[in-house]
Amino acid sequence: MKNPIENLNKAFDSRVRLGIMSAVMVNDEVNFNQLKELIQVTDGNLASHIKALEEIGYVKVNKGFIGRKTNTTYAATKAGEKAFKLHLEALEQMIKSTK
Repeated sequence: MKNPIENLNKAFDSRVRLGIMSAVMVNDEVNFNQLKELIQVTDGNLASHIKALEEIGYVKVNKGFIGRKTNTTYAATKAGEKAFKLHLEALEQMIKSTK
């Protein structure tokens, strides 16, 4: 039997990335300021983690406008949803195996 730890996804090792994925999984979309407030990180830190998740295809970025102000929102991709669910299942298996 495969050790559940092997099923953990390295893309989600960071608490910031876990926070981003959690937020986009339970909301249709989340904007930058909402994520920043939720996760309590600096602009630069959040931006770099979003970029990493975007580059591996787990988060999609939608740039638009509200009036004249730019509004960037983020959402989970199908691949991101699948990868995150598998990661959570692996965590659950690890927890169950330690009981």
